[in-house]
Amino acid sequence: MSTYTDEERERAQQRYVYLQLTRFASIGAVLLGIAIARAVVPAPYWLGVGLAVAGLIAFFFGPPLLARRFKARDTHLPEGMDKP
Repeated sequence: MSTYTDEERERAQQRYVYLQLTRFASIGAVLLGIAIARAVVPAPYWLGVGLAVAGLIAFFFGPPLLARRFKARDTHLPEGMDKP
């Protein structure tokens, strides 16, 4: 039997979706950046390189920063909403 309420479970599922969307969007940016840099997609070379680098940074630093933000919000929840 679970000790979590439906509201807590729903919040955790939403946060999981946000983390996964961040990862997928980052991978998409990297792939698009590589395609632009390799001239598969017609766009300036510098845009492709910048997009690929930004995607890599977002992939590695985005989810931990989001998780930290989620955790900071949990410390400001009303009394009945927090778990030990």
